[in-house]
Amino acid sequence: MPSLWLKIGLLGVLFLFLNQAYAQISQRSEIGGGLGVFNYTGDITRNYDITTSKPAVTVFYRSNISKVISFRTSITGGQITASDRHHPLDSAAILRNASFNIILLEVAGTFEYHFLDWRDDRHRLRFTPYLFAGLGLFGISGNNSKPAPYSNVQMCIPFGGGMKYVLNPKYYIAFEIGIRKTFFDYLDNVSGGNTSIKNYQYGNPNNYDNYFFTGISLTYTFYDIPCPSSPYR
Repeated sequence: MPSLWLKIGLLGVLFLFLNQAYAQISQRSEIGGGLGVFNYTGDITRNYDITTSKPAVTVFYRSNISKVISFRTSITGGQITASDRHHPLDSAAILRNASFNIILLEVAGTFEYHFLDWRDDRHRLRFTPYLFAGLGLFGISGNNSKPAPYSNVQMCIPFGGGMKYVLNPKYYIAFEIGIRKTFFDYLDNVSGGNTSIKNYQYGNPNNYDNYFFTGISLTYTFYDIPCPSSPYR
């Protein structure tokens, strides 16, 4: 487990350096946090199911590169769970009776694109829809008490969209929903198996598991004060 947190920590430091570089260009930075829920799709739950939502939290640092593009570093963590007892897919799922309950921690860097020029002080536009996409790492704990045949740290591609609304020049709120595309089939601890053994303890190894974060966040914006120039130049 120490290697899990080491890898996530190193990625977080890398994203922080990137954010600092962008902050020098944009001369504006933001911090924020939010509350939301995690959901999952995989061998146990094939489609997005709001009834399996579990609490999650996020904190982030954002640099505004231009009026429409931002770069965000985020840390998101929470619980993900599902069970064949809850809306089983078929009779085989009832016999399998699989379940999982994990804690997931994600570090990600994403670019955001805002469709409207909502930062223009000359207009009264106070909202904008936006899209985001990037790269991340996530670590899981709680799936196995025995050594697992996989690494607990995996890569993901976060992407999604949301809506931002300005409360005042310093604060704004946002609602966001995003999917994390993974390349990992053991999020639910169910994958391929020996189908000749009729214990039904297997799933589809050709479909990777994915997870979602849906939440509301509050952001605080820092404005840089420009240095005065000499009138004698």
